[in-house]
Amino acid sequence: MAHIVLTVMPFAGHVAPSTGLAAELVARGHNVTVYTGSRYRTRFEALGAAVHPWQAAPDFDEHNLAATFPGTDRPGRLAVRADLEQIFIRTVGGQARDLRELHQAHPIDLLLGDVMAFGTGAAAELLALPWVTVSFVPLSYPTASLPLPGMGFTPARGRAGRVRDSVLGRAFALFARGLDRAYGEQRAGLGLPPRATSIALMPYSPRLNLASGCASLDFHRTDLPESVRFVGRLPAVGGAHPLPGWWADLPDRPVVLVTQGTLNIDARQLVRPALEALADADVTVLATTGGVPLPFAAPANARVADFVPFDRALAVASVVISNGGWGGVLESLARGVPMIVAGGDRDKPDVAARVGFSGAGVNMRTGRPSARAVAAAYARVADDPGFRARAQSVAVELDALGGTGWAIDLVEQVLAEVGA
Repeated sequence: MAHIVLTVMPFAGHVAPSTGLAAELVARGHNVTVYTGSRYRTRFEALGAAVHPWQAAPDFDEHNLAATFPGTDRPGRLAVRADLEQIFIRTVGGQARDLRELHQAHPIDLLLGDVMAFGTGAAAELLALPWVTVSFVPLSYPTASLPLPGMGFTPARGRAGRVRDSVLGRAFALFARGLDRAYGEQRAGLGLPPRATSIALMPYSPRLNLASGCASLDFHRTDLPESVRFVGRLPAVGGAHPLPGWWADLPDRPVVLVTQGTLNIDARQLVRPALEALADADVTVLATTGGVPLPFAAPANARVADFVPFDRALAVASVVISNGGWGGVLESLARGVPMIVAGGDRDKPDVAARVGFSGAGVNMRTGRPSARAVAAAYARVADDPGFRARAQSVAVELDALGGTGWAIDLVEQVLAEVGA
Protein backbone atom coordinates (compact mmCIF):
# COMPACT_ATOMS: atom_id res chain seq x y z
CA MET A 1 0.00 0.00 0.00
CA ALA A 2 0.96 3.66 -0.16
CA HIS A 3 3.24 5.59 2.15
CA ILE A 4 1.10 8.57 3.18
CA VAL A 5 2.49 11.40 5.27
CA LEU A 6 -0.09 13.27 7.33
CA THR A 7 1.17 16.70 8.35
CA VAL A 8 -0.45 18.11 11.49
CA MET A 9 0.19 21.44 13.17
CA PRO A 10 1.11 20.56 16.79
CA PHE A 11 -1.98 22.05 18.38
CA ALA A 12 -4.44 19.91 20.35
CA GLY A 13 -7.33 21.18 18.22
CA HIS A 14 -5.60 19.94 15.05
CA VAL A 15 -4.24 16.72 16.51
CA ALA A 16 -7.60 15.43 17.77
CA PRO A 17 -9.42 15.26 14.38
CA SER A 18 -6.28 14.04 12.63
CA THR A 19 -6.11 10.94 14.85
CA GLY A 20 -9.20 9.53 13.18
CA LEU A 21 -7.69 10.06 9.73
CA ALA A 22 -4.45 8.37 10.77
CA ALA A 23 -6.29 5.42 12.33
CA GLU A 24 -8.47 4.93 9.24
CA LEU A 25 -5.47 5.01 6.89
CA VAL A 26 -3.67 2.44 9.05
CA ALA A 27 -6.79 0.25 9.17
CA ARG A 28 -6.89 0.25 5.35
CA GLY A 29 -3.32 -1.02 5.23
CA HIS A 30 -1.45 2.14 4.35
CA ASN A 31 1.98 2.96 5.73
CA VAL A 32 1.34 6.18 7.65
CA THR A 33 3.83 8.70 8.98
CA VAL A 34 2.60 11.72 10.91
CA TYR A 35 4.69 14.88 10.78
CA THR A 36 3.91 16.88 13.92
CA GLY A 37 5.31 18.05 17.26
CA SER A 38 7.20 15.60 19.45
CA ARG A 39 4.73 15.90 22.35
CA TYR A 40 2.14 14.02 20.27
CA ARG A 41 4.43 11.13 19.27
CA THR A 42 2.94 8.52 21.60
CA ARG A 43 -0.64 9.37 20.68
CA PHE A 44 -0.07 8.62 16.99
CA GLU A 45 2.24 5.67 17.60
CA ALA A 46 -0.55 4.07 19.67
CA LEU A 47 -2.65 4.14 16.48
CA GLY A 48 -0.01 2.27 14.46
CA ALA A 49 1.48 5.29 12.69
CA ALA A 50 5.12 6.34 12.63
CA VAL A 51 5.96 9.88 13.73
CA HIS A 52 8.49 12.27 12.19
CA PRO A 53 8.71 15.26 14.59
CA TRP A 54 9.43 18.85 13.74
CA GLN A 55 13.22 19.35 13.66
CA ALA A 56 14.36 21.92 11.10
CA ALA A 57 11.02 23.57 11.82
CA PRO A 58 11.20 24.49 15.52
CA ASP A 59 9.19 22.24 17.81
CA PHE A 60 7.16 24.36 20.23
CA ASP A 61 4.84 24.41 23.20
CA GLU A 62 1.37 25.50 22.12
CA HIS A 63 0.72 26.96 25.60
CA ASN A 64 3.85 29.14 25.45
CA LEU A 65 4.06 30.21 21.83
CA ALA A 66 5.95 33.41 22.60
CA ALA A 67 8.91 31.39 23.89
CA THR A 68 9.56 30.24 20.32
CA PHE A 69 7.70 32.85 18.27
CA PRO A 70 8.10 36.42 19.59
CA GLY A 71 5.03 38.61 19.34
CA THR A 72 2.43 35.86 19.40
CA ASP A 73 1.37 36.86 22.91
CA ARG A 74 0.08 40.23 21.71
CA PRO A 75 -3.61 40.99 22.16
CA GLY A 76 -6.36 40.60 19.58
CA ARG A 77 -5.57 40.85 15.87
CA LEU A 78 -1.93 41.70 16.53
CA ALA A 79 -1.61 38.07 17.64
CA VAL A 80 -3.21 36.90 14.40
CA ARG A 81 -0.63 38.83 12.35
CA ALA A 82 2.23 37.44 14.45
CA ASP A 83 0.80 33.91 14.28
CA LEU A 84 0.55 33.97 10.51
CA GLU A 85 4.07 35.20 9.98
CA GLN A 86 6.00 33.55 12.80
CA ILE A 87 4.26 30.19 13.29
CA PHE A 88 2.84 29.39 9.89
CA ILE A 89 4.93 31.20 7.24
CA ARG A 90 8.44 31.46 8.67
CA THR A 91 8.41 27.72 9.44
CA VAL A 92 7.65 26.80 5.81
CA GLY A 93 11.31 26.22 4.91
CA GLY A 94 11.92 24.10 7.99
CA GLN A 95 8.80 22.02 7.38
CA ALA A 96 9.77 21.40 3.76
CA ARG A 97 13.30 20.39 4.77
CA ASP A 98 11.98 17.97 7.38
CA LEU A 99 9.66 16.40 4.79
CA ARG A 100 12.48 16.22 2.24
CA GLU A 101 14.63 14.36 4.78
CA LEU A 102 11.77 11.93 5.43
CA HIS A 103 11.22 11.40 1.68
CA GLN A 104 14.89 10.63 1.15
CA ALA A 105 14.79 7.98 3.88
CA HIS A 106 11.38 6.55 3.03
CA PRO A 107 9.85 7.71 -0.29
CA ILE A 108 6.45 9.34 0.10
CA ASP A 109 3.54 8.52 -2.22
CA LEU A 110 1.17 11.28 -1.08
CA LEU A 111 1.13 14.21 1.33
CA LEU A 112 -2.10 14.70 3.28
CA GLY A 113 -1.57 18.13 4.74
CA ASP A 114 -3.17 20.12 7.53
CA VAL A 115 -4.18 23.27 5.68
CA MET A 116 -2.38 25.33 8.32
CA ALA A 117 0.88 23.40 7.85
CA PHE A 118 1.93 25.74 5.04
CA GLY A 119 5.17 23.85 4.44
CA THR A 120 3.25 20.87 3.04
CA GLY A 121 2.56 22.59 -0.26
CA ALA A 122 6.14 23.81 -0.55
CA ALA A 123 7.39 20.26 0.07
CA ALA A 124 4.97 18.86 -2.52
CA GLU A 125 6.32 21.33 -5.07
CA LEU A 126 9.94 20.74 -4.08
CA LEU A 127 9.61 16.93 -4.25
CA ALA A 128 7.06 16.72 -7.10
CA LEU A 129 4.57 14.83 -4.89
CA PRO A 130 0.77 14.68 -5.04
CA TRP A 131 -0.80 16.75 -2.30
CA VAL A 132 -4.21 16.85 -0.61
CA THR A 133 -5.17 19.33 2.10
CA VAL A 134 -7.53 18.86 5.03
CA SER A 135 -8.94 21.78 7.01
CA PHE A 136 -9.26 21.31 10.78
CA VAL A 137 -10.35 24.95 11.05
CA PRO A 138 -13.29 26.78 9.44
CA LEU A 139 -12.88 26.83 5.68
CA SER A 140 -11.21 30.09 4.66
CA TYR A 141 -10.84 29.37 0.94
CA PRO A 142 -10.73 32.80 -0.72
CA THR A 143 -13.93 33.97 -2.33
CA ALA A 144 -15.41 37.18 -3.62
CA SER A 145 -18.83 36.34 -2.15
CA LEU A 146 -17.82 36.38 1.53
CA PRO A 147 -16.07 38.79 3.91
CA LEU A 148 -12.42 38.31 4.73
CA PRO A 149 -11.78 35.41 7.12
CA GLY A 150 -10.59 36.17 10.63
CA MET A 151 -12.84 39.21 11.11
CA GLY A 152 -15.89 37.46 12.56
CA PHE A 153 -18.20 39.06 9.99
CA THR A 154 -21.25 37.55 8.34
CA PRO A 155 -21.89 38.07 4.61
CA ALA A 156 -22.49 41.63 3.43
CA ARG A 157 -26.00 42.99 3.16
CA GLY A 158 -26.74 45.94 0.92
CA ARG A 159 -24.46 48.75 -0.14
CA ALA A 160 -22.98 49.32 3.33
CA GLY A 161 -21.88 45.68 3.48
CA ARG A 162 -20.29 45.85 0.04
CA VAL A 163 -18.42 49.00 1.01
CA ARG A 164 -17.23 47.29 4.20
CA ASP A 165 -15.87 44.32 2.26
CA SER A 166 -14.22 46.57 -0.33
CA VAL A 167 -12.44 48.59 2.35
CA LEU A 168 -11.36 45.44 4.17
CA GLY A 169 -10.10 43.94 0.93
CA ARG A 170 -7.83 46.92 0.33
CA ALA A 171 -6.65 46.81 3.93
CA PHE A 172 -5.86 43.11 3.61
CA ALA A 173 -3.75 43.78 0.51
CA LEU A 174 -1.58 46.10 2.61
CA PHE A 175 -1.58 43.65 5.52
CA ALA A 176 -0.49 40.82 3.22
CA ARG A 177 2.58 42.56 1.81
CA GLY A 178 4.77 41.61 4.74
CA LEU A 179 3.43 38.05 4.65
CA ASP A 180 4.15 37.91 0.92
CA ARG A 181 7.74 38.94 1.52
CA ALA A 182 8.19 36.41 4.32
CA TYR A 183 6.76 33.59 2.20
CA GLY A 184 8.90 34.61 -0.76
CA GLU A 185 11.99 34.41 1.43
CA GLN A 186 11.03 30.90 2.53
CA ARG A 187 10.54 29.77 -1.07
CA ALA A 188 13.82 31.30 -2.17
CA GLY A 189 15.62 29.48 0.65
CA LEU A 190 14.28 26.20 -0.77
CA GLY A 191 15.31 27.09 -4.33
CA LEU A 192 11.68 27.49 -5.44
CA PRO A 193 10.60 30.26 -7.82
CA PRO A 194 8.24 33.05 -6.76
CA ARG A 195 4.73 31.73 -6.26
CA ALA A 196 2.27 31.99 -9.14
CA THR A 197 -0.92 32.21 -7.05
CA SER A 198 -2.20 34.64 -4.43
CA ILE A 199 -1.04 34.12 -0.88
CA ALA A 200 -4.66 33.44 0.11
CA LEU A 201 -4.60 30.33 -2.12
CA MET A 202 -1.16 29.25 -0.95
CA PRO A 203 -2.34 26.81 1.77
CA TYR A 204 -4.70 24.87 -0.52
CA SER A 205 -3.98 21.95 -2.81
CA PRO A 206 -5.10 22.55 -6.41
CA ARG A 207 -6.23 18.91 -6.51
CA LEU A 208 -8.39 18.23 -3.43
CA ASN A 209 -9.28 20.02 -0.20
CA LEU A 210 -11.17 18.17 2.54
CA ALA A 211 -13.13 20.64 4.66
CA SER A 212 -14.39 19.63 8.09
CA GLY A 213 -17.85 21.00 8.71
CA CYS A 214 -20.73 21.50 6.31
CA ALA A 215 -22.27 24.08 4.01
CA SER A 216 -24.65 25.33 6.71
CA LEU A 217 -21.62 26.40 8.77
CA ASP A 218 -19.93 28.10 5.82
CA PHE A 219 -22.41 30.90 5.05
CA HIS A 220 -23.62 30.77 1.43
CA ARG A 221 -20.86 30.71 -1.16
CA THR A 222 -21.44 31.14 -4.88
CA ASP A 223 -17.94 30.35 -6.17
CA LEU A 224 -16.53 27.40 -4.20
CA PRO A 225 -14.43 25.24 -6.57
CA GLU A 226 -15.05 21.52 -7.07
CA SER A 227 -11.71 20.78 -5.43
CA VAL A 228 -13.27 21.64 -2.05
CA ARG A 229 -15.36 18.87 -0.49
CA PHE A 230 -17.12 19.10 2.83
CA VAL A 231 -16.67 15.90 4.83
CA GLY A 232 -18.61 16.64 8.02
CA ARG A 233 -17.15 15.80 11.40
CA LEU A 234 -13.71 14.22 11.89
CA PRO A 235 -13.93 12.64 15.36
CA ALA A 236 -10.86 11.92 17.46
CA VAL A 237 -9.60 8.41 18.16
CA GLY A 238 -7.79 7.52 21.40
CA GLY A 239 -6.67 9.93 24.09
CA ALA A 240 -9.95 9.64 26.03
CA HIS A 241 -10.15 11.18 29.49
CA PRO A 242 -11.70 9.32 32.44
CA LEU A 243 -14.99 10.39 33.96
CA PRO A 244 -14.64 12.56 37.09
CA GLY A 245 -15.49 10.93 40.40
CA TRP A 246 -18.61 13.08 40.84
CA TRP A 247 -20.13 12.03 37.50
CA ALA A 248 -22.48 9.38 38.95
CA ASP A 249 -23.98 11.93 41.34
CA LEU A 250 -25.08 14.54 38.81
CA PRO A 251 -28.46 15.98 39.83
CA ASP A 252 -31.50 15.21 37.69
CA ARG A 253 -31.87 18.62 36.02
CA PRO A 254 -30.71 20.34 32.81
CA VAL A 255 -26.96 20.32 32.21
CA VAL A 256 -25.02 23.20 30.66
CA LEU A 257 -21.52 22.36 29.42
CA VAL A 258 -19.00 25.24 29.55
CA THR A 259 -15.67 24.71 27.83
CA GLN A 260 -12.67 27.03 27.73
CA GLY A 261 -11.07 25.00 24.95
CA THR A 262 -7.47 23.78 24.71
CA LEU A 263 -5.48 26.87 23.63
CA ASN A 264 -6.76 30.00 25.37
CA ILE A 265 -7.29 28.45 28.78
CA ASP A 266 -7.67 31.51 30.99
CA ALA A 267 -10.88 30.56 32.84
CA ARG A 268 -11.56 34.20 33.67
CA GLN A 269 -12.47 34.84 30.03
CA LEU A 270 -15.51 32.57 29.72
CA VAL A 271 -15.82 30.02 32.52
CA ARG A 272 -16.05 32.66 35.24
CA PRO A 273 -18.84 34.77 33.69
CA ALA A 274 -20.72 31.60 32.72
CA LEU A 275 -20.58 30.23 36.26
CA GLU A 276 -21.68 33.57 37.66
CA ALA A 277 -24.51 33.87 35.11
CA LEU A 278 -25.93 30.44 35.95
CA ALA A 279 -25.15 30.29 39.68
CA ASP A 280 -28.81 30.71 40.66
CA ALA A 281 -30.35 28.81 37.74
CA ASP A 282 -31.94 25.39 38.14
CA VAL A 283 -29.20 23.71 36.11
CA THR A 284 -25.96 21.82 36.66
CA VAL A 285 -22.98 23.48 35.03
CA LEU A 286 -20.19 21.18 33.82
CA ALA A 287 -17.09 23.34 33.37
CA THR A 288 -13.87 22.12 31.74
CA THR A 289 -10.73 24.16 32.29
CA GLY A 290 -8.22 22.62 29.87
CA GLY A 291 -5.93 21.48 32.66
CA VAL A 292 -5.60 24.69 34.66
CA PRO A 293 -7.08 24.98 38.18
CA LEU A 294 -9.79 27.59 38.61
CA PRO A 295 -8.39 30.80 40.16
CA PHE A 296 -11.74 31.44 41.85
CA ALA A 297 -14.44 29.54 43.73
CA ALA A 298 -17.15 27.72 41.78
CA PRO A 299 -20.85 28.04 42.77
CA ALA A 300 -22.74 25.15 44.36
CA ASN A 301 -24.45 24.08 41.13
CA ALA A 302 -21.15 23.70 39.22
CA ARG A 303 -19.01 20.63 38.65
CA VAL A 304 -15.48 21.40 37.46
CA ALA A 305 -12.85 19.16 35.81
CA ASP A 306 -9.72 19.63 33.72
CA PHE A 307 -11.30 17.49 31.00
CA VAL A 308 -14.34 15.25 30.64
CA PRO A 309 -15.09 12.75 27.85
CA PHE A 310 -16.79 15.08 25.40
CA ASP A 311 -19.17 12.45 24.05
CA ARG A 312 -20.44 11.65 27.55
CA ALA A 313 -20.84 15.31 28.44
CA LEU A 314 -22.72 16.08 25.22
CA ALA A 315 -25.05 13.14 25.80
CA VAL A 316 -26.47 14.94 28.85
CA ALA A 317 -25.98 18.60 27.86
CA SER A 318 -28.93 20.79 26.93
CA VAL A 319 -26.75 23.77 25.93
CA VAL A 320 -23.02 24.21 25.28
CA ILE A 321 -21.21 27.46 26.10
CA SER A 322 -17.94 27.48 24.14
CA ASN A 323 -15.02 29.75 23.36
CA GLY A 324 -15.30 28.71 19.72
CA GLY A 325 -12.83 25.88 19.15
CA TRP A 326 -13.87 24.44 15.79
CA GLY A 327 -13.57 20.79 16.80
CA GLY A 328 -15.68 21.27 19.92
CA VAL A 329 -18.31 23.21 17.98
CA LEU A 330 -18.61 20.44 15.40
CA GLU A 331 -18.84 17.81 18.14
CA SER A 332 -21.59 19.77 19.88
CA LEU A 333 -23.64 20.44 16.78
CA ALA A 334 -23.18 16.86 15.58
CA ARG A 335 -25.09 15.91 18.73
CA GLY A 336 -27.77 18.48 17.97
CA VAL A 337 -26.94 20.59 21.05
CA PRO A 338 -27.52 24.35 20.64
CA MET A 339 -24.66 26.66 21.51
CA ILE A 340 -23.55 29.98 22.94
CA VAL A 341 -20.19 30.90 21.40
CA ALA A 342 -17.83 33.56 22.75
CA GLY A 343 -15.03 33.71 20.18
CA GLY A 344 -12.26 36.11 21.11
CA ASP A 345 -9.27 35.79 18.78
CA ARG A 346 -7.60 33.87 15.98
CA ASP A 347 -10.27 31.87 14.09
CA LYS A 348 -12.79 31.86 16.93
CA PRO A 349 -14.73 35.03 15.94
CA ASP A 350 -15.35 33.35 12.57
CA VAL A 351 -16.58 30.21 14.31
CA ALA A 352 -18.96 32.23 16.47
CA ALA A 353 -20.24 34.10 13.42
CA ARG A 354 -20.94 30.84 11.59
CA VAL A 355 -22.83 29.34 14.50
CA GLY A 356 -24.93 32.47 14.87
CA PHE A 357 -25.55 32.66 11.11
CA SER A 358 -26.66 29.02 11.02
CA GLY A 359 -29.30 29.64 13.69
CA ALA A 360 -27.91 26.81 15.85
CA GLY A 361 -26.71 29.15 18.57
CA VAL A 362 -25.92 32.65 19.76
CA ASN A 363 -22.83 34.59 18.72
CA MET A 364 -21.62 36.59 21.75
CA ARG A 365 -19.33 38.74 19.52
CA THR A 366 -16.62 38.78 22.18
CA GLY A 367 -14.31 36.35 23.90
CA ARG A 368 -14.83 38.02 27.28
CA PRO A 369 -18.59 38.32 27.81
CA SER A 370 -20.10 39.67 31.00
CA ALA A 371 -22.11 37.43 33.30
CA ARG A 372 -25.21 39.45 32.40
CA ALA A 373 -24.64 38.86 28.66
CA VAL A 374 -24.17 35.12 29.20
CA ALA A 375 -27.36 34.97 31.27
CA ALA A 376 -29.31 36.75 28.54
CA ALA A 377 -27.91 34.45 25.85
CA TYR A 378 -28.75 31.36 27.89
CA ALA A 379 -32.31 32.58 28.38
CA ARG A 380 -32.66 33.04 24.60
CA VAL A 381 -31.42 29.55 23.79
CA ALA A 382 -33.28 27.80 26.60
CA ASP A 383 -36.60 29.51 25.81
CA ASP A 384 -36.55 29.26 22.01
CA PRO A 385 -36.87 25.68 20.62
CA GLY A 386 -35.78 26.98 17.23
CA PHE A 387 -32.13 26.89 18.30
CA ARG A 388 -32.32 23.18 19.12
CA ALA A 389 -34.24 22.44 15.93
CA ARG A 390 -31.59 24.17 13.85
CA ALA A 391 -28.77 22.43 15.73
CA GLN A 392 -30.43 19.11 15.01
CA SER A 393 -30.71 20.03 11.33
CA VAL A 394 -26.97 20.77 11.24
CA ALA A 395 -26.36 17.41 12.96
CA VAL A 396 -28.21 15.59 10.16
CA GLU A 397 -26.18 17.46 7.54
CA LEU A 398 -22.86 16.70 9.24
CA ASP A 399 -23.72 13.01 9.55
CA ALA A 400 -24.79 12.72 5.90
CA LEU A 401 -21.39 13.94 4.68
CA GLY A 402 -19.64 10.73 5.73
CA GLY A 403 -16.90 12.00 8.01
CA THR A 404 -13.58 10.21 8.28
CA GLY A 405 -14.50 7.26 6.07
CA TRP A 406 -15.59 9.47 3.19
CA ALA A 407 -12.52 11.69 3.59
CA ILE A 408 -10.21 8.69 3.21
CA ASP A 409 -12.25 7.39 0.26
CA LEU A 410 -11.49 10.69 -1.48
CA VAL A 411 -7.79 10.41 -0.58
CA GLU A 412 -7.67 6.91 -2.05
CA GLN A 413 -9.30 8.19 -5.23
CA VAL A 414 -6.38 10.60 -5.59
CA LEU A 415 -3.93 7.75 -4.96
CA ALA A 416 -5.59 5.80 -7.78
CA GLU A 417 -5.45 8.81 -10.11
CA VAL A 418 -1.71 9.31 -9.57
CA GLY A 419 -0.97 5.58 -9.73
CA ALA A 420 0.40 5.29 -6.18
